[in-house]
Amino acid sequence: MKILIVQDHLRSGGTERQSILLTRAFAAAGHEATLLTFRPGGALAPTLDSVRHRALQPVDLHLDWFAPGLAHAVRTAAPDIVLCMGRMANCHAGGLQKKSPALAVIATMRTGKPLPRLFRRSLQQVRHIIANSHDAAAVLASQHDVAPAKITVIHNSLVFSPTGPPDHKTGLRAQLGATDATLVLLDVAMFRPEKNQRELIEIAAQLPAGLDWQLWLAGDGPERAACERLTAKKNLSQQVKFLGFRADPAPLYSAADLAVHTSLRESLPNFLIEAHAHGLASVAYDVGGVRETGAIAVPARDQAAFLARLQPLLTDPALRARTAAAAQTHAHSHFVPEQQAHAYLDLFARLLQAPAPA
Repeated sequence: MKILIVQDHLRSGGTERQSILLTRAFAAAGHEATLLTFRPGGALAPTLDSVRHRALQPVDLHLDWFAPGLAHAVRTAAPDIVLCMGRMANCHAGGLQKKSPALAVIATMRTGKPLPRLFRRSLQQVRHIIANSHDAAAVLASQHDVAPAKITVIHNSLVFSPTGPPDHKTGLRAQLGATDATLVLLDVAMFRPEKNQRELIEIAAQLPAGLDWQLWLAGDGPERAACERLTAKKNLSQQVKFLGFRADPAPLYSAADLAVHTSLRESLPNFLIEAHAHGLASVAYDVGGVRETGAIAVPARDQAAFLARLQPLLTDPALRARTAAAAQTHAHSHFVPEQQAHAYLDLFARLLQAPAPA
């Protein structure tokens, strides 16, 4: 098959990582796979080794929605399948399907945020939709009037699979002032309003006095400065560490003790999947597909409930180990990259065998 994966920009988010992973996996399975982005460059551009890639904008115009010559590029590529990843790509999906009725254009539902009007229109026009969680599929059916037969659920794949056991003696812990006894809480996410790292800082500030802990926040984005100011205001600068964007967060998973996530909008958070696969238990706000990752889910905005589930994991190593082992088993049985890639390819084959809608 000739498969074209469409994404607006290679920023550092989970959907962008999935786009690259799938392009590589489809090619490894013997298919001609190309990643087409609207903008050149991006935080993940250096990870494109061995990936066939083309950008539509000749220079980065910093416009996520601007896809000059998209329809022409699709016609020239003559793919069998067009897989649209991310909000902006999905806004264009319906137009691509309308211009090429015989082409199998597939939209994806990978966000917990409200959908733009063009995205909602695309849902009605495209051949099929892949949701990355059962929660997202339910939203498509209940809020956007999409027929269940038009939806397939395929969970995210692990991007950073563990290569060994957790290593609490890494130089990273010492570098950040954590001893073997320090309890390291980790969150890896872009600093956007909906990711809500602010509440993690507020929750951490309520941990018992005398507990040796650190909170590592990896990622970058517009909310980072506000979170740094909040950290200073609460006199937590020695305990809350801002690690910036990490192209490969695997060493963080290996060095941490527990994953924490207070995001308010999710479809299926890659961070929790990866943390579990690396042997970390997690506590997270119960939004979107968080429960499907195997996390301990508590009501969103309920800091007291979050603390009530978090503190036993911090103070009881045996409980933490049992919870982590269950989460790890779940991750390795549900989010294996090869398994997810085959699910995509099987769906593509079925769609190509079926007659195109009149």
